[in-house]
Amino acid sequence: MSISIDPDVCIGAGQCALTAPGVFTQDDDGFSQVLPGKENGDGDPLVREAARACPVGAITVSEKGS
Repeated sequence: MSISIDPDVCIGAGQCALTAPGVFTQDDDGFSQVLPGKENGDGDPLVREAARACPVGAITVSEKGS
C-alpha cells in the first residue's frame, strides 16, 4: 500500500489524524502529513477510512505496483 497527501488540496481538517493517528499527523500549520516510516500504512486497518474521511479528497491510497 502507498499513501500520499496532496498538499495543494489539503485544508487541514485533521480527519485523517483523528481516524488513523498511527499513520497521519498534522504539521505546525495544521496540514496533514503521513508519519515518517508509515508511507505504506503499516498495516493500519483505518488508513482507507481516514482517506474517505478527508472532506476534500487530498489523500490517495493505492496498492503497490498499481
